[in-house]
Amino acid sequence: MSGPLAVPGRPSILAVTRMVLITAGLVTAYYVVPLSEHSTAAASALLLGGVLGVFLVFAWEVWAILRSPHPRLKAVEALVITLALFVVLFASTYYVLDDTRPGSFSEALTKTDALYFALSTFATVGYGDITAISQLGRVVTMLQMTCGLLLAGVAVRILTSAMELGLRRRAKEPPPEPGAGRSAGQDRP
Repeated sequence: MSGPLAVPGRPSILAVTRMVLITAGLVTAYYVVPLSEHSTAAASALLLGGVLGVFLVFAWEVWAILRSPHPRLKAVEALVITLALFVVLFASTYYVLDDTRPGSFSEALTKTDALYFALSTFATVGYGDITAISQLGRVVTMLQMTCGLLLAGVAVRILTSAMELGLRRRAKEPPPEPGAGRSAGQDRP
């Protein structure tokens, strides 16, 4: 189906559902998992392990796009999940940093404040109501800015390339048997 009034297909609905559930799960875990009473070393380990985790999830998502029957949907899903994981990672780091080194920010951070700061930094909005004051806070914020720019530029390009390769691979596959349960154009978002 195509056109402005096209009803989304089952793959689209499943992809959106997965994106919403995974994002909600990440945010819920962020609020539920106790992050207080960690040391600076634990905060550093959280950040480094988390950045590695984001890259591993991203690499797995690229692999999944290449093999997906719906590469466009999988690419959008990969971007949303990677961004959500990235923002929650830095929110967690800011929260732990403020807990271990009070005064790192212009005000004490609740989990919501830390999530707000991470998201406004990622979005490059930076309202200025919460700012990093300590040297370590500023370094972590600069790291988020740098990684965010890489994520926005390089990662989007990698996902686009993976999607294009997945579409080319799919075009080379023999068409499905008639009546195999898949209608033409079903993967179009």
